[in-house]
Amino acid sequence: MSCTSVAPGLDAVGKARYVTDHLPSLWRVPDGAEAGVAWRVTPEPFPLAPKTAAAIETLGNDLLAFYRALNSLYLRSARGTAPAFIAEELDRGKPEQIVKLARQNRFKQEVPRVIRPDLILTDDGYVASELDSVPGGMGFTGALARTYCEIGSDSVGGPDGMAQRFAEMIASVAGAEHPTVGIVVSQESNDYRNELIWLADRVNALGTAEAIVCWPQDVVFTEEALFVRQEDGREAKLDVLYRNFELFDLLNVPKQELMLYAARHNRVKMSPPPKAHMEEKSSFALFHHPGLRALWRAELGEHVDERLLGIFPRTWIVDPRPIPPQAAVVDLTAAGIPVHDWSQLEDLGKSERDYVLKPSGFSELAWGSRGVKVANDLTKDAWRDAIQEALGSFDRTPYILQRFHKGRRVRVPFLSNSTGEIKEMDGRVRLCPYYFVVGDETRLGGILATVAPADKRLIHGMSDAIMASCRIADDGF
Repeated sequence: MSCTSVAPGLDAVGKARYVTDHLPSLWRVPDGAEAGVAWRVTPEPFPLAPKTAAAIETLGNDLLAFYRALNSLYLRSARGTAPAFIAEELDRGKPEQIVKLARQNRFKQEVPRVIRPDLILTDDGYVASELDSVPGGMGFTGALARTYCEIGSDSVGGPDGMAQRFAEMIASVAGAEHPTVGIVVSQESNDYRNELIWLADRVNALGTAEAIVCWPQDVVFTEEALFVRQEDGREAKLDVLYRNFELFDLLNVPKQELMLYAARHNRVKMSPPPKAHMEEKSSFALFHHPGLRALWRAELGEHVDERLLGIFPRTWIVDPRPIPPQAAVVDLTAAGIPVHDWSQLEDLGKSERDYVLKPSGFSELAWGSRGVKVANDLTKDAWRDAIQEALGSFDRTPYILQRFHKGRRVRVPFLSNSTGEIKEMDGRVRLCPYYFVVGDETRLGGILATVAPADKRLIHGMSDAIMASCRIADDGF
């Protein structure tokens, strides 16, 4: 789907100013910010080489296969036909209610229908540092693509790719044409409310589904169906409930028991399913576990398995339990010596600490880069404290240690708010493609690029980062 440029012929400064002035206000801008956006604006969407764009397009189906394999191995582990430690690791730290939810017959075969990996662009391609099945940024990425379209710039997915693919996904979940979806936003995830309202408005404008953004307390339960009470007092019957809240916060969500009851009894379809094991970063550690390699390959097939091995960084669960003196943590060394005790990592110099330490999941620290620590950014004392904290929280919030892959350096133009001129930034980029599962395949809705200054080790949205949708260009990265 295309849109007509409403501001053609602008130079680079004019384009960047147009985006700054016309991008919908979907995020709260900090007091004192120099512009209407809290990041740097580039005149054009971030350029991807055709080869890179094609690889990202096909990656979605591989990631869907990974989720299905993960779900299968978890359930097999729970019933005793695969190693017991798979379910043990993925269930660690979770209350019994959450574990039971994941294993209920109604949800057993369900997998997330929105998949967003964090891809770090490297000199050799990219690595996927993690996956998110309850991602923010859908409306934001869609609004960026649409705003760039207004100045004549194409974006991957087009001006309505995010809304169109979201609507197609909802129709697939509902198994019906023109379904009604309630996008339930909890207080904890309120930061995403405005962008989801924008997304819902675009879905409604397309006319293929009805989308309503609501608070949990707006949901009305009856024995026959689930409804949502709208601002005008009318109640709309829901075909699908899109869960935009995290499972670690479930007990704080009003009416969560009624929503889950309705989903269990097929009064409404819930997506993503309430399956916390599918949101664990420790799944990457299990994927690389040598004792499970044959199982993964059998589930995925040889070719998908090989491709994922090439992009999932080596990952380990930070497990404080003692191991026999003749054993070691597979493929993990400290100063060239196999690690058999995590304390061996504490005295590594900064140049030897090419690792990231982060909570695996089911924690308020496990999203938005809140709990991520880049090892060689820390002093030796802070690194030692981080390891000890991770070891000490194993039974409550397991941590993972992941190999750090430095992103390739790119130069990207941006509008300087202080001078009003176009400058170039030397940075590193994270790509976030949004895949929507329709039937048995994924469809790409759009790609968000975040370019952080090259001296930053962690790439995320920040005031001195560039954020943009992506386009395909022969001279792209």
